[in-house]
Amino acid sequence: MLSPGLPQGAVPRLERPGPLRERVYDALLELITTRALQPGQHLVESELAGHLGVSRQPVREALQRLNTEGWVDLRPAQGAFVHEPTEEEADQLLTVRTLLEAEAARLAASHADQAGLDALNELVELGMAAVDADDVDAAVALNARFHAKIMEIAGNVVLAELAGQVDRRVRWYYTPVARQRGHQSWIEHRDLIAAIADRDEQRATRLMREHTEHTRRSYHARQDA
Repeated sequence: MLSPGLPQGAVPRLERPGPLRERVYDALLELITTRALQPGQHLVESELAGHLGVSRQPVREALQRLNTEGWVDLRPAQGAFVHEPTEEEADQLLTVRTLLEAEAARLAASHADQAGLDALNELVELGMAAVDADDVDAAVALNARFHAKIMEIAGNVVLAELAGQVDRRVRWYYTPVARQRGHQSWIEHRDLIAAIADRDEQRATRLMREHTEHTRRSYHARQDA
Protein backbone atom coordinates (compact mmCIF):
# COMPACT_ATOMS: atom_id res chain seq x y z
CA MET A 1 0.00 0.00 0.00
CA LEU A 2 2.81 2.41 0.89
CA SER A 3 5.51 3.22 -1.62
CA PRO A 4 8.40 0.77 -1.94
CA GLY A 5 11.39 1.69 0.15
CA LEU A 6 9.47 3.32 2.99
CA PRO A 7 11.54 2.55 6.13
CA GLN A 8 10.02 0.04 8.51
CA GLY A 9 8.26 1.90 11.29
CA ALA A 10 8.09 5.18 9.38
CA VAL A 11 4.32 5.24 9.83
CA PRO A 12 3.72 5.62 13.57
CA ARG A 13 0.62 4.27 15.21
CA LEU A 14 -1.50 7.06 16.59
CA GLU A 15 -1.94 6.97 20.34
CA ARG A 16 -5.20 7.76 22.07
CA PRO A 17 -6.67 9.87 23.58
CA GLY A 18 -6.83 13.04 21.51
CA PRO A 19 -8.54 14.47 18.44
CA LEU A 20 -8.10 11.24 16.50
CA ARG A 21 -9.80 12.47 13.32
CA GLU A 22 -7.40 15.41 13.12
CA ARG A 23 -4.35 13.29 13.84
CA VAL A 24 -5.27 10.75 11.17
CA TYR A 25 -5.73 13.61 8.73
CA ASP A 26 -2.32 15.07 9.64
CA ALA A 27 -0.63 11.68 9.30
CA LEU A 28 -2.12 10.99 5.87
CA LEU A 29 -1.35 14.50 4.65
CA GLU A 30 2.28 14.10 5.75
CA LEU A 31 2.53 10.78 3.89
CA ILE A 32 1.13 12.42 0.76
CA THR A 33 3.28 15.56 0.86
CA THR A 34 6.46 13.54 1.43
CA ARG A 35 5.35 11.19 -1.38
CA ALA A 36 5.47 8.10 0.80
CA LEU A 37 2.02 7.82 -0.77
CA GLN A 38 2.58 8.49 -4.46
CA PRO A 39 0.33 10.50 -6.83
CA GLY A 40 -2.21 8.15 -8.36
CA GLN A 41 -1.80 5.55 -5.61
CA HIS A 42 -4.93 3.68 -4.51
CA LEU A 43 -5.75 4.35 -0.85
CA VAL A 44 -7.45 1.39 0.82
CA GLU A 45 -9.21 2.36 4.03
CA SER A 46 -8.59 -0.94 5.80
CA GLU A 47 -4.88 -0.91 4.98
CA LEU A 48 -4.44 2.69 6.08
CA ALA A 49 -6.34 1.97 9.29
CA GLY A 50 -4.06 -1.00 9.96
CA HIS A 51 -0.89 1.03 9.43
CA LEU A 52 -2.12 3.82 11.69
CA GLY A 53 -3.62 1.53 14.32
CA VAL A 54 -7.11 3.02 14.15
CA SER A 55 -10.56 2.04 12.93
CA ARG A 56 -11.72 2.77 9.39
CA GLN A 57 -14.08 5.57 10.42
CA PRO A 58 -11.47 8.30 11.13
CA VAL A 59 -9.60 7.22 7.99
CA ARG A 60 -12.77 7.60 5.93
CA GLU A 61 -13.41 11.05 7.42
CA ALA A 62 -9.80 12.10 6.76
CA LEU A 63 -10.01 10.95 3.13
CA GLN A 64 -13.19 12.94 2.63
CA ARG A 65 -11.50 16.07 3.98
CA LEU A 66 -8.41 15.45 1.84
CA ASN A 67 -10.68 15.09 -1.16
CA THR A 68 -12.29 18.46 -0.41
CA GLU A 69 -8.85 20.06 -0.19
CA GLY A 70 -7.63 18.51 -3.44
CA TRP A 71 -5.10 16.04 -2.05
CA VAL A 72 -7.20 12.93 -2.74
CA ASP A 73 -9.62 11.99 -5.52
CA LEU A 74 -12.69 9.96 -4.55
CA ARG A 75 -13.85 8.01 -7.60
CA PRO A 76 -17.29 6.37 -7.67
CA ALA A 77 -17.10 2.56 -7.46
CA GLN A 78 -13.29 2.73 -7.37
CA GLY A 79 -12.32 4.33 -4.07
CA ALA A 80 -9.77 6.92 -3.03
CA PHE A 81 -6.59 7.81 -4.91
CA VAL A 82 -3.81 10.29 -4.23
CA HIS A 83 -4.41 13.25 -6.51
CA GLU A 84 -2.17 13.49 -9.57
CA PRO A 85 -1.36 17.17 -10.14
CA THR A 86 -1.64 18.49 -13.67
CA GLU A 87 1.05 20.62 -15.29
CA GLU A 88 -1.28 23.62 -15.06
CA GLU A 89 -1.88 23.10 -11.34
CA ALA A 90 1.85 22.88 -10.68
CA ASP A 91 2.59 25.95 -12.77
CA GLN A 92 -0.08 28.03 -11.05
CA LEU A 93 1.05 27.09 -7.55
CA LEU A 94 4.75 27.56 -8.19
CA THR A 95 4.10 30.91 -9.89
CA VAL A 96 2.18 32.12 -6.83
CA ARG A 97 4.99 30.84 -4.63
CA THR A 98 7.47 32.94 -6.61
CA LEU A 99 5.43 36.09 -6.01
CA LEU A 100 5.12 35.46 -2.26
CA GLU A 101 8.74 34.46 -1.74
CA ALA A 102 10.12 37.38 -3.76
CA GLU A 103 8.22 39.87 -1.63
CA ALA A 104 9.35 38.08 1.53
CA ALA A 105 12.98 38.35 0.41
CA ARG A 106 12.57 42.07 -0.21
CA LEU A 107 11.12 42.64 3.25
CA ALA A 108 13.73 40.40 4.86
CA ALA A 109 16.48 42.56 3.34
CA SER A 110 14.90 45.52 5.07
CA HIS A 111 14.29 43.90 8.46
CA ALA A 112 16.94 41.22 9.03
CA ASP A 113 19.07 41.31 12.17
CA GLN A 114 22.17 39.29 12.98
CA ALA A 115 20.22 36.58 14.80
CA GLY A 116 18.07 36.02 11.71
CA LEU A 117 21.11 35.89 9.44
CA ASP A 118 22.83 33.42 11.76
CA ALA A 119 19.75 31.18 11.70
CA LEU A 120 19.66 31.24 7.90
CA ASN A 121 23.37 30.39 7.66
CA GLU A 122 22.92 27.50 10.07
CA LEU A 123 20.09 26.11 7.95
CA VAL A 124 22.29 26.32 4.85
CA GLU A 125 25.03 24.32 6.58
CA LEU A 126 22.51 21.69 7.64
CA GLY A 127 21.06 21.63 4.13
CA MET A 128 24.46 21.11 2.54
CA ALA A 129 25.14 18.27 4.96
CA ALA A 130 21.80 16.65 4.08
CA VAL A 131 22.65 16.83 0.37
CA ASP A 132 26.09 15.34 1.03
CA ALA A 133 24.41 12.47 2.89
CA ASP A 134 21.83 12.06 0.09
CA ASP A 135 19.12 12.51 2.72
CA VAL A 136 16.33 13.84 0.52
CA ASP A 137 13.71 13.97 3.27
CA ALA A 138 16.00 16.07 5.49
CA ALA A 139 16.94 18.34 2.58
CA VAL A 140 13.28 18.95 1.74
CA ALA A 141 12.40 19.68 5.38
CA LEU A 142 15.37 22.04 5.77
CA ASN A 143 14.48 23.83 2.55
CA ALA A 144 10.99 24.44 3.94
CA ARG A 145 12.49 25.72 7.21
CA PHE A 146 14.81 28.08 5.32
CA HIS A 147 11.97 29.66 3.36
CA ALA A 148 9.79 29.82 6.49
CA LYS A 149 12.61 31.68 8.26
CA ILE A 150 12.76 34.21 5.42
CA MET A 151 9.03 34.74 5.91
CA GLU A 152 9.50 35.18 9.65
CA ILE A 153 12.27 37.74 9.15
CA ALA A 154 10.11 39.59 6.61
CA GLY A 155 7.74 40.39 9.47
CA ASN A 156 4.50 40.50 7.44
CA VAL A 157 1.95 38.29 9.19
CA VAL A 158 -0.53 38.22 6.31
CA LEU A 159 2.20 37.28 3.84
CA ALA A 160 3.37 34.50 6.16
CA GLU A 161 -0.18 33.16 6.46
CA LEU A 162 -0.58 33.05 2.69
CA ALA A 163 2.78 31.32 2.31
CA GLY A 164 1.80 28.82 4.97
CA GLN A 165 -1.27 27.87 2.97
CA VAL A 166 0.85 26.80 0.01
CA ASP A 167 3.80 25.39 1.98
CA ARG A 168 2.71 21.74 1.97
CA ARG A 169 1.93 21.82 -1.73
CA VAL A 170 5.31 23.40 -2.42
CA ARG A 171 6.94 20.52 -0.54
CA TRP A 172 4.88 18.11 -2.64
CA TYR A 173 6.26 19.57 -5.86
CA TYR A 174 9.79 20.12 -4.52
CA THR A 175 10.37 16.59 -3.23
CA PRO A 176 10.73 14.96 -6.70
CA VAL A 177 13.38 17.50 -7.77
CA ALA A 178 15.24 17.90 -4.46
CA ARG A 179 18.01 15.51 -5.46
CA GLN A 180 18.28 17.11 -8.88
CA ARG A 181 18.53 20.61 -7.39
CA GLY A 182 21.10 19.36 -4.87
CA HIS A 183 23.91 21.70 -3.84
CA GLN A 184 22.90 24.34 -6.36
CA SER A 185 19.76 25.13 -4.40
CA TRP A 186 21.79 25.77 -1.24
CA ILE A 187 24.36 27.83 -3.13
CA GLU A 188 21.47 30.02 -4.24
CA HIS A 189 20.35 30.23 -0.61
CA ARG A 190 23.80 31.50 0.36
CA ASP A 191 23.71 34.17 -2.34
CA LEU A 192 20.30 35.22 -1.07
CA ILE A 193 21.57 35.54 2.50
CA ALA A 194 24.39 37.77 1.25
CA ALA A 195 21.89 40.08 -0.45
CA ILE A 196 19.75 40.21 2.69
CA ALA A 197 22.80 40.93 4.84
CA ASP A 198 23.73 43.79 2.49
CA ARG A 199 20.17 45.11 2.83
CA ASP A 200 19.94 45.07 -0.95
CA GLU A 201 16.19 44.72 -1.45
CA GLN A 202 16.36 44.72 -5.23
CA ARG A 203 19.03 42.01 -5.42
CA ALA A 204 17.30 39.88 -2.78
CA THR A 205 14.03 40.08 -4.73
CA ARG A 206 15.74 39.13 -7.99
CA LEU A 207 17.68 36.23 -6.47
CA MET A 208 14.61 34.79 -4.77
CA ARG A 209 12.60 35.07 -7.97
CA GLU A 210 15.35 33.28 -9.91
CA HIS A 211 15.70 30.67 -7.18
CA THR A 212 12.03 29.74 -7.13
CA GLU A 213 11.88 29.82 -10.93
CA HIS A 214 14.70 27.26 -11.05
CA THR A 215 12.56 24.91 -8.96
CA ARG A 216 9.54 25.47 -11.19
CA ARG A 217 11.54 24.74 -14.34
CA SER A 218 13.16 21.68 -12.77
CA TYR A 219 9.75 20.27 -11.90
CA HIS A 220 8.39 20.76 -15.42
CA ALA A 221 11.57 19.34 -16.97
CA ARG A 222 11.24 16.23 -14.81
CA GLN A 223 7.61 15.79 -15.79
CA ASP A 224 8.49 16.15 -19.46
CA ALA A 225 11.25 13.57 -19.11
